[in-house]
Amino acid sequence: MPATADFATWFAERARVNDQRVEAIPFADLDGWGFDGATGDLRHRTGRFFSVRGLRVRPGGDGPAPERWQPIIHQPEIGVLGILARTFDGVRHFLLQAKAEPGNVDGIQLSPTVQATRSNYTRVHRGGSVRYLEYFTDRRGRVLVDVLQSEQGAWFLHKQNRNMIVEIDDDVPVHDDFRWFTLEEIRALLHRDNLVNMDARTVLSCLPRTEPGADAPGGPGPAWRASAQALGPRQGALHSMTELSSWFTDAKTRCELTADVGPLAGLPGWRRTATEIAAEDGGRFRIVAVDVTAPHREVPHWTQPMLAPCSRGLAALLYRAIGGVPHFLVRAHAQEGCLDRLEIGPTVHCVPDEQRDRAPEDRPAYLDVLGALPPERIRYDRILSEEGGRFLAAENRYVIAELEEDFPARVPAGYCWVTLGQLKELLRHSHYVGIEARTLVACAEALR
Repeated sequence: MPATADFATWFAERARVNDQRVEAIPFADLDGWGFDGATGDLRHRTGRFFSVRGLRVRPGGDGPAPERWQPIIHQPEIGVLGILARTFDGVRHFLLQAKAEPGNVDGIQLSPTVQATRSNYTRVHRGGSVRYLEYFTDRRGRVLVDVLQSEQGAWFLHKQNRNMIVEIDDDVPVHDDFRWFTLEEIRALLHRDNLVNMDARTVLSCLPRTEPGADAPGGPGPAWRASAQALGPRQGALHSMTELSSWFTDAKTRCELTADVGPLAGLPGWRRTATEIAAEDGGRFRIVAVDVTAPHREVPHWTQPMLAPCSRGLAALLYRAIGGVPHFLVRAHAQEGCLDRLEIGPTVHCVPDEQRDRAPEDRPAYLDVLGALPPERIRYDRILSEEGGRFLAAENRYVIAELEEDFPARVPAGYCWVTLGQLKELLRHSHYVGIEARTLVACAEALR
């Protein structure tokens, strides 16, 4: 079990060993991928992995937003995001991997013990096996977390992965790319840009606060960490869990967003060239193709399509004390690719570059409130990468900020005040808390 002091040395060596090369290529140079002659969909010849399809989105409601079209990644199979846990000297540790993904900013990032699609771990690619997979597929150990969670609803169609944490007692051989970390060590690393990857963040956000040893010994954290553990999800909250569930159910009932899958060919407002599928007005993202050389992956060389965002996003969570208990302001956020149409998201989730020239009334609610806060009220502010296996250099700026104590407690119908304990309770279940909000839960628990 390595000492934390040599983390920088270990990580630098893993970056050197796991060096990868990612180059943009024309679609014609994709090996095993091609455009379907009838639909224009971009698929793998096996029919596995994922495909890029067309999507027609109709917002509905009374607003002026017209229907629109976009490409979307369709990956119906359920992958495994699993972290092994083991207790050393009375403190629980988690086994993370320094892993390179083609879309990662800065090459390697800390990922779960296992991060694999079903196509990968069933070896459709005819590559090497996935280390430690048997602890999750064969349930070797005590299961601490096992829940299906979604991924980005703006880019994935109905995507979900099995988020798992399995605790073991026996020794396991630790490969050089893997390392045991305490929860406090991981939380400290969350204060670095683009280091702990999205998949590790979502799995750790699902870890129950009531699990013995969930926190390593240390100083007290923020009030919300204490309240999440001591008060639980129902005590000290402005709204009961029943009221929170009713608010969310009502939001689902009122949501009129619909999305229909269609052919990628001839997608209105989009053009396909030899090297990209892009919106005629610039849009939020492009579909591109890459050639990847990664000698230490299960397959050392491959090509694939990727979704490349055009700008960095923003995901911000605002909070204030209500009755002495910190409450976060969350939103019932509808996204076209969500399995159940909407999930609980951050207070603000947008692409700031798209908002600069818009009138205040046309910008996302609370964006200007966030922008007006003084620096001392920004409690967390980091750039974190999104999933690097499908997205090319996708980043969000994640922010947690404290509002004034007299900030109005009354909020619009699509918003609700919740405690961290309530969010942790909802994370025991599928399709309540969206991927960006799950990252912010992990970041909130990382604050001191």
